[in-house]
Amino acid sequence: MARPLTDQEKRKQISVRGLAGVENVADLKTNFNRHLHFTLVKDRNVATKRDYYFALANTVRDHLVGRWIRTQQHYYEKDPKRVYYLSLEFYMGRTLQNTMVNLALENACDEATYQLGLDMEDLQDVEEDAGLGNGGLGRLAACFLDSMASLGLAAYGYGIRYEFGIFNQKIVNGWQVEEADDWLRYGNPWEKARPEYMRPVHFYGRVEHTVDGVKWVDTQVVLALPYDTPVPGYRNNIVNTMRLWSAKAPCEFNLKDFNVGGYIQAVLDRNLAENISRVLYPNDNFFEGKELRLKQEYFVVAATLQDIIRRFKASKFGCTEFVRLDLSKLPDKVAIQLNDTHPALAIPELMRILVDLEKLPWEKAWDIVVLTCAYTNHTVLPEALERWPVDLFQNLLPRHLEIIYEINRRHLERISKLYPGDSDRLRRMSLIEEGGVKTINMAHLCIVGSHAVNGVARIHSEIIKNTVFKDFYDVDPAKFQNKTNGITPRRWLVMCNPGLAEVIAERIGEDYIRDLDQLKKLLNFVNDDAFIRDVAKVKQENKMKLSAHLEEHYKVKINPSSMFDVQVKRIHEYKRQLLNCLHIITLYNRIKKEPNKPWTPRTIMIGGKAAPGYHTAKMIIKLITSIGDIINNDPVVGDRLKVIFLENYRVTLAEKVIPAADLSEQISTAGTEASGTGNMKFMLNGALTIGTMDGANVEMAEEAGEENLFIFGMRVPDVEALDKKGYDAVSYCNRIPELKQAMDQISGGFFSPSQPALFKDLVNMLMHHDRFKVFADYEDYIKCQEKVNVLYKNPKEWTKKVIRNIAGCGKFSSDRTISQYAREIWGMEPSLEKIAAPDDPR
Repeated sequence: MARPLTDQEKRKQISVRGLAGVENVADLKTNFNRHLHFTLVKDRNVATKRDYYFALANTVRDHLVGRWIRTQQHYYEKDPKRVYYLSLEFYMGRTLQNTMVNLALENACDEATYQLGLDMEDLQDVEEDAGLGNGGLGRLAACFLDSMASLGLAAYGYGIRYEFGIFNQKIVNGWQVEEADDWLRYGNPWEKARPEYMRPVHFYGRVEHTVDGVKWVDTQVVLALPYDTPVPGYRNNIVNTMRLWSAKAPCEFNLKDFNVGGYIQAVLDRNLAENISRVLYPNDNFFEGKELRLKQEYFVVAATLQDIIRRFKASKFGCTEFVRLDLSKLPDKVAIQLNDTHPALAIPELMRILVDLEKLPWEKAWDIVVLTCAYTNHTVLPEALERWPVDLFQNLLPRHLEIIYEINRRHLERISKLYPGDSDRLRRMSLIEEGGVKTINMAHLCIVGSHAVNGVARIHSEIIKNTVFKDFYDVDPAKFQNKTNGITPRRWLVMCNPGLAEVIAERIGEDYIRDLDQLKKLLNFVNDDAFIRDVAKVKQENKMKLSAHLEEHYKVKINPSSMFDVQVKRIHEYKRQLLNCLHIITLYNRIKKEPNKPWTPRTIMIGGKAAPGYHTAKMIIKLITSIGDIINNDPVVGDRLKVIFLENYRVTLAEKVIPAADLSEQISTAGTEASGTGNMKFMLNGALTIGTMDGANVEMAEEAGEENLFIFGMRVPDVEALDKKGYDAVSYCNRIPELKQAMDQISGGFFSPSQPALFKDLVNMLMHHDRFKVFADYEDYIKCQEKVNVLYKNPKEWTKKVIRNIAGCGKFSSDRTISQYAREIWGMEPSLEKIAAPDDPR
């Protein structure tokens, strides 16, 4: 049971958590009981914890509804330009606490639940994560929705309502086992189905060229049923919409031939159509060319564009008839942002609508498309770039294939005028790649069909201009921009780390929550002993809390005074969890060799999911758990070194782990991590970073001062030089005794005594075809980790560096990122104005 707060604690908490006024609390209790009774049809004798969660969720949702309706009315009247963020992933996590934070209801709800004899944290733990994403790309979309609402932009997130999100990860005997994430099993109180806006989506069929124009006929139809989720801005009374589409078979589906006795089968076959929105593909930074995935990509695009055009035609000062018929004005009222190439079909689909249905001439239609669309690139890894086989298109989307061919014809015509006779350039720049199988390069389609192309950190944006898309940059340099990623300080500070948010607010006020640049003011307190003490105390409390959580869930005893060294992210060779493993083994060998030295104690936590088909990544997980089994049970080591694999890492676990971390591991090979956003979350929550000069780490070092991060390893030019020279892993092993010892232990079965050859594939990869050059950075990494140990022994100097890092976080707010997208790509102006609350007179 939550203990009542003292008056002083209440005063401290008033600012960030909202006021718990008496009327407010009484209202919440009344509404809670009303929902328990009328919505859930339960009384206190038979209600379960889940019933209480749903009653609370519905009570909080009630506070959104008036603002949601009022916001949409406001947009309808003002007719602003609208931005449509198209993404196949929205990694939202839980909604309840975030909604309370953004509506300033947290204290009142705490008090109300306490008076009802319930514990708020228990109720919050009932909520399922909305895990509709794999990692960075999907979580970025979620942070962007929060910022767009908080900046008063008329924005809509459009995606798919997957019935099953990212799998739940179980670790069984040290191996990852996947289980389905049935997140909708008990219902979702935050969504509202909107069957009145159901849209047809067409597949297959054939194309007829007639005198009346082009017709796509004999198609199979699937219906797209929208579900709307409210997206509240931070205390500005704005509530935007995330609209996710679910696939439904039409009533006539397969029934034309039911008279031959196949009625039952015809009804059962409806599942085939509805499978489109069944499950999220669990790949991060990897392209798997499956037909079902292409169907998902077209499904979300086709449904969304119908919605966009309906809204464009209808919205005009209090009129529901279609009043705006001139589609040449579309780019003045609509911006479409493509989150990677996954929604690239928006480009040919919008062309199809304008040319085939609206009868615009090609040139005019194309100008509209280009001015409306913009593309964000998220990776330079070649295996992640989408290349769809032409024959798959021919079958599934025959008209779109024709349109892509015509786009390509005109594009190549332009290039050959600029570079006469340069056939190699035409081959490189074509949307169609010849080879074993002809494929469509979706990134090339996006670049040609967009007015703006951006990378997600300065170094990444430079890399795409100088390498992958250099030919396109040479032709259209003005198209290419940078938009360094950011994170929302609401979820990633105020909500997940209220203790730190408070000690900051006590020093500089609470305006920093909407204007994170104000954290710079903390530099005035870097030598303030009281502030240093407060920051260190909050970190220690967060570590105690996480320790208790892990001991409860993983049955491991943790030393809370040890350094919490954390690497959480998807498991991938380029992220180099294996480099971390080599450091762990080296540290272990050193402790064993000199057990009486005063070692800096560490608890090393590694977490993340491996794509189910990615064998190497699954072996990496097994290696981590096997290393843990040996080290954690070695009495010589004791509690000076512990290795924990964090099972089922997801948004909700991140919210617990990140505030407790001391050291953040950001150790990808330079030039491979486009940006990273976990790095920013750790920085904002008072961890120090050990990392390479990759992605946003470069800008973090610039903002906080390079001397306040632990930077090591090759830079991009060093990696390129090593590629030219040829990377010889074996030579590093022969030159560095501790590296050789660690590799011999892995290959000799020291960590897998019952199966000595278990890790032979990993060893072979590291020694003979490691694209990410783990050994090349080993020596510098170990040296850098020694510096970390030395500084950690001086808590005051460590905490001063922490404060300098927090003070340098302003740039990494997604509010800054979104303001730049709005002004530099979408042609919109963000605003910090509030709109009237529903209870205000109009």
